[in-house]
Amino acid sequence: MRACIHRGSKQIGGSCVEVESDGQRLLIDMGLPLDAEEDGAQYLPQIQGLKESDPSLLGILISHPHLDHFGLLAYVSRGIPTGMGTAARRILAAAAPFLPGNWVTPTPGWNFVSEVPIDIMPFRVTPFLIDHSAYDAYSLLIEAEGRRLFYSGDFRAHGRKSPLYERFVTHPPSPVDALLVEGSSLGRLDEDRHFPSEADIENEFVQIFVETEGMVLVHTSAQNIDRIVSIFRACKKSGRRLVIDLYAAAILEATGNPRIPQSDWPEVALYIPQAQRIQIKNNAWFDLLKRHSANRIFIENLKEVSRESVLLFRPVHRADLTKADCLAGAAYVYSQWEGYWERESFDSLRGWLLKHKISDRHIHTSGHASIVDLKRFVAALFPVKVIPIHTFIPERYPVLFANVELHNDGEWWEV
Repeated sequence: MRACIHRGSKQIGGSCVEVESDGQRLLIDMGLPLDAEEDGAQYLPQIQGLKESDPSLLGILISHPHLDHFGLLAYVSRGIPTGMGTAARRILAAAAPFLPGNWVTPTPGWNFVSEVPIDIMPFRVTPFLIDHSAYDAYSLLIEAEGRRLFYSGDFRAHGRKSPLYERFVTHPPSPVDALLVEGSSLGRLDEDRHFPSEADIENEFVQIFVETEGMVLVHTSAQNIDRIVSIFRACKKSGRRLVIDLYAAAILEATGNPRIPQSDWPEVALYIPQAQRIQIKNNAWFDLLKRHSANRIFIENLKEVSRESVLLFRPVHRADLTKADCLAGAAYVYSQWEGYWERESFDSLRGWLLKHKISDRHIHTSGHASIVDLKRFVAALFPVKVIPIHTFIPERYPVLFANVELHNDGEWWEV
């Protein structure tokens, strides 16, 4: 078995790895680069069979539903089977109607069940459910010709699924011949430090929810389910109600998890901003709306409920909030990757906050493992060789790990 990193050996995002055995091939992830321009097709790797029929390309395995790992699926042949988590597949399907552009609905293929092998001749693929900021994320063990390659995907040990990490390092599928391991935290965190846990984030939310006189606007991704749970738990502790829109309601429903907050829970309310009402009308989503309308509130209610509400905020809410005159004493919390906040696309939002004298804070933690946790992960797998991926500084790996091999994008190497 041999492998090639097509993108990711020296960058974070846009990951794509090809493995080959006996003339048959699998792709692991098909990510859109984080700095990609609008035309994503230009970033498609030059891999045989992505656009035309090629029976040697058996399929594409998606580790988790983040754009930098699946976003280029929109530009490949619909005849290529896709493997991914069942809930992740549902989440992407639920999100697709709401989002602009060439959004991905993965093709049928294999549905991952943690630690249940899938035979895709001549490969055996075993997914391992992991802790990450994307819901239903997996590491992947690929076996062929008596060789074992482990692909870490993106993972962490400080989220709400941290017991999965502890279970993995206690009972790893070791040893492996090659370990492709992410290093997103390298250069961002001191070697002996940890990122804040999701429980720490929850406590920060509680504090600001208690201190704020008016409505709290929390700007985060509805697909970051761990974060939604943290916000919801903080709402309960501070006596507030979580207000979501139809997009968030559809995503939460798609998890299929009865322990995840849902639109019909009494502590949750549904508010449909004007831009979304237009979508509902134009697309005749009336059954979807009806399914989530048990606790619906309207624009005339926003001012009266502002002091006891936390809105899962998106920029499309701005016009409604201004019209409702419900921003007295409000606070804004940005709870996503800091890199987005610095982009020009956020200029109008920053101007809107300034105009309405809304204070802003950043409360966030990484979706990636600290260096301490990376070391435990690598040591548990006891790899013959460690291959950097999903990092800007692969040259740091030999300082942290033994048996490191550096490979460039486009370079084939033996597992």
